[in-house]
Amino acid sequence: MIDRKGPVLIELEEVQAGGPQDAPPVPDAAELPQGQAMQMVATLGARRPNRLMRLFWSAVLGLAGLVLSLSAWDFVTGLLATRPVLGWVAAGLVGLVLICLLGIALREAAAFARLGRLDGLRREAEAALSSGDLAAARRVVGRLEALYRGRARLELGRAELARQDGEVFEAETLLALAEAHLLAPLDAMARAEVEAAARQVATVTALVPIALADVVAALTANIRMIRRIAEIYGGRSGTLGSVRLLRAVLTHLVATGAVAIGDDLIGSVAGGSILSKVSRRFGEGVVNGALTARVGVAAMEVCRPLPFGEGRRPGVGSLVKRALTGLFGQAGA
Repeated sequence: MIDRKGPVLIELEEVQAGGPQDAPPVPDAAELPQGQAMQMVATLGARRPNRLMRLFWSAVLGLAGLVLSLSAWDFVTGLLATRPVLGWVAAGLVGLVLICLLGIALREAAAFARLGRLDGLRREAEAALSSGDLAAARRVVGRLEALYRGRARLELGRAELARQDGEVFEAETLLALAEAHLLAPLDAMARAEVEAAARQVATVTALVPIALADVVAALTANIRMIRRIAEIYGGRSGTLGSVRLLRAVLTHLVATGAVAIGDDLIGSVAGGSILSKVSRRFGEGVVNGALTARVGVAAMEVCRPLPFGEGRRPGVGSLVKRALTGLFGQAGA
């Protein structure tokens, strides 16, 4: 037997290179995940209320309040006439209920006032930037420092801002310093809330097969996210304030067409289309999470006391990547 040393040539069958005609067809738009849950939430939240229905429900609530008030009055007066001790107990309980209702109303009014203060501060900052008025910018920074005076984690930023304040002679530079030293830590907290909400919506959409469960999860997660973002920036909102914020954010998104798939969601849609080959709900989960992140960024813009400076607005793609990486493999990357 001959012992051959050296290279051995093995001839393979000729493999023809594929051309454009061999590429798989591009999936139709209807086959791509569209984030139906978030689309429905946005549509419901941004729908203009019907005046007739609003009048109807106002009349129903007014009638119900009148009936309850008269019933409670008759009940208490009847007890006072027949059983004075029980009558005074019932009167005390009714008074306690009224005090609680008054406290709830005052809390909601205070929440609206806090949100209005943030809106006014942002408008003043925008006016100072557009006009270049340094005095107006200093007033805005002073109000901003007063707003965050009790925040322990912002003490170093406030001290650094006070140290550099005298060296600044331009409104834009002063507001940029305030944004860097006072709002940067708050922006990080708000981004974490957005990522958590996007992760929750994506998970529920992908794993819970119950009809409308993804819509309910998306609605509650977005309301909670917007409420937490408002609290982070100093505009702690009540129940009605949270609903108003959600409505304002979704109305803005629908009006600008931002709920539709855009350039900042191309990566998410690509990830969702790949996952939809395995499970349609996984693909929907990726896109719903991405749309939730977009709502979160809009909520930051609405609740933030200063407008985003150049390069500081968080990107939806990066938020989705951090939120969903590891949840569906590398989805959303």
